[in-house]
Amino acid sequence: MALWIQISSGSAEPIYIQVAEQISEAIAKGQLISGDKLPPVRKLAAELVINPNTVARAYSHLEQAGLVTTKTGSGTFVSDPRMRRTDATDVNILTDRMDNIIVRGLNLGLQDQDLIAMFKARVGRFVSQSKSSEKKK
Repeated sequence: MALWIQISSGSAEPIYIQVAEQISEAIAKGQLISGDKLPPVRKLAAELVINPNTVARAYSHLEQAGLVTTKTGSGTFVSDPRMRRTDATDVNILTDRMDNIIVRGLNLGLQDQDLIAMFKARVGRFVSQSKSSEKKK
């Protein structure tokens, strides 16, 4: 798993966020599915050459988002999507981000049809990967 996680030490983004976002993306794309076990904290930290506390913090961040669950003594597993909570705050944050993207696109001179096509293409990258991953398993 660590092979696809890329840490950018020069990034302004904290390392635990980089790890959490890449795992989150793998879940969204279906590369990690419900029930998949994440590597143990110490093992992933050793592979990425980072502090185990950083990986533990990334896992905690993912758990707070409802993407993973930790079972004491067993490990950390990808949550069942049906069991994930939808938080109104998260939906509001997502809506605000979408609004910002729309404003930026319109300010660049893009038309609404262009923005919709771009959005569909980007979503398609995740949905098609997710569906092809499900077929393989």
